[in-house]
Amino acid sequence: MKSAVETLNPTRVKLTVEVPFDELKPSLDAAYKAIGGQINVPGFRKGKVPARIIDQRVGRGAVLQEAVNEALPQFYGQAVEEQGVRPLGQPEVEVTGVPTGEGDELAFTVEVDVRPEVTLPDYSSIKVEVDEVSASDEDVQERMTALRQRFGTLTGVERAAAEGDFVSIDLSATIGDEEIDSVTGVSYEIGSGNMLEGLDEALTGMSAGETKDFTAPLAGGDREGQDADVTVTVQSVKERVLPELDDEFAQLASEFDTMDELTEDVRAQAERAKKFEQGVQARDKVLEHLLETTEIPVPDSLVEAEVHSHLEGENRLDDDEHRAEVGESTRKALKAQFLLDAIVEKEEVQVSQDELIEYLVMSAQQYGMEPNEFAQAVDQGGQVPAMLAEVGRRKALASVLEQAEVVDSAGNVVDLNALNTEEDVEDATDDAEATEAAAMAAAQATAEETAETEEAADTQAQDAEVATDEAAPRDEQATPAGS
Repeated sequence: MKSAVETLNPTRVKLTVEVPFDELKPSLDAAYKAIGGQINVPGFRKGKVPARIIDQRVGRGAVLQEAVNEALPQFYGQAVEEQGVRPLGQPEVEVTGVPTGEGDELAFTVEVDVRPEVTLPDYSSIKVEVDEVSASDEDVQERMTALRQRFGTLTGVERAAAEGDFVSIDLSATIGDEEIDSVTGVSYEIGSGNMLEGLDEALTGMSAGETKDFTAPLAGGDREGQDADVTVTVQSVKERVLPELDDEFAQLASEFDTMDELTEDVRAQAERAKKFEQGVQARDKVLEHLLETTEIPVPDSLVEAEVHSHLEGENRLDDDEHRAEVGESTRKALKAQFLLDAIVEKEEVQVSQDELIEYLVMSAQQYGMEPNEFAQAVDQGGQVPAMLAEVGRRKALASVLEQAEVVDSAGNVVDLNALNTEEDVEDATDDAEATEAAAMAAAQATAEETAETEEAADTQAQDAEVATDEAAPRDEQATPAGS
C-alpha cells in the first residue's frame, strides 16, 4: 500500500491511498464468503457457492463494493499511521479506483480534520500579576460562624419563621386536577434555595400550623419547568442556637484549649484560603496569556458540531444570538484543550494512579456522589480517557505555572509552591482519606484500562464505517478543557 498526505489548511489534510489487488484479495475472499452465505442457489449448499456463480447472481461489482467497504477502514488506519496524521473526526472518503482484476489497484482519497500543530512559547518569559491578598476580620468571622453552625443546636420557637430557621413542612404540587408530587415532614432551611422557586418567600413569616398556596415551576421530573400550584404547610419552626465563643467551645470544636488559640488557627486557615484563591487567579491568568500569545487554529467543523449539539439540547437551534455566544466560548475551550494537550506532549506529562484517584474523589464530591459509585459510573460510561486527559491537562498547566513569574499588585513575588504544604493539603481535602478508600477499588480497575483506551482514542477514526461513494462529515467532538 502507498499513501501520501497533502495539507489543505492547518487543521485539515487530504490522504491519497493506493492499494494493490493482492492486498485487497483477503477482503474480496471474505466478501464472497459473506455473500455466499446469504444467497440460495439450487445445487449448491449455502455458503459453498463458487465465486463465478456469485458473480453471475449478484454481479462482480456488488462483490467488489462489499470488499472495498470492508477494507477501507483498515487501509485508512494504515495510512493515518504511516503519515503521522492525528484525525479529529470522521473522514470524508472518495473512492477513485476500484480494481477489477490482477494488476489493478484500489485508490481512494480521504479528507479529515486533524489536530493542529501548536508552537509553544518559553514559559519562563511569562509574567502575570494577581491581586494582593490578606485575610480580613470579616473573613475570620465568616469562618468562625460556619464553625459555630456545625456545633449549633435546633430549638423550637413559637414565632413566625425567618431566614435561617429550620422548618418541618408538608408540600404538594398539582397541575390542574393532577397531583404531581407530595411530601410530608420535610426539614428545610429557609434561605437555602435548594427546593422550589418561591418557597423561601412563601415560608418567611409563616408560623406552625399555617398553610399557604403559591405558584412555582417544577424543579424535576417529567414535567420539569411547568408551573404548578403548590401548597405548603408549616408543622414546626426551629432556630439554630449557636454556642458561645469561649474556651469551652474551642475545646469542643478543635484540638485547642483556648479561644485565642482557635482564633489564631482560624485566621491562619483564612490566610491559606486566600492564598489558594490567589493561586487559582494566577493559573487562570497564565492560561489566558498562553491563549492570547499562541497561534492555535481550530477546525470550524468541530466548533459547529459542538454548538449544534449544545443548542439542540437546549431546544434553541434558531437562537442566532445565543449561537454566537456558544460558538465563541466553544472555540476558546477547544483552543485551550489543544494548547494544554501540546504541553502534555512536550513535557511528557504522565498521570499516575494516585492522581487519577485524587481527581475521582474530588469530582465525586462536586457531584455529591459516593466516590465508589462515581468511579463505576465513569468506567461504565467510557469516560476514562476523558478523565485521564483532564488530569494531564491540569498537570501540564501546573508545570507552566511553576516556571512563570507571578507577582501581586504590590510587586511582591508570589511563591505558589508555598501552598503545597502537607497542612494545606489536609485542609483542602478534609476527609479525603475515607473517601479515597471507598474509591480505590473502582479507580484501580479504571486505571488498568488506560493504556488500551488511550491508544483507541488516538486512532478514533480508524474504526469508523466508511461509505464507498460518499461519507458525510460527522465530527467527533473534542472535550473542552477545564482548568
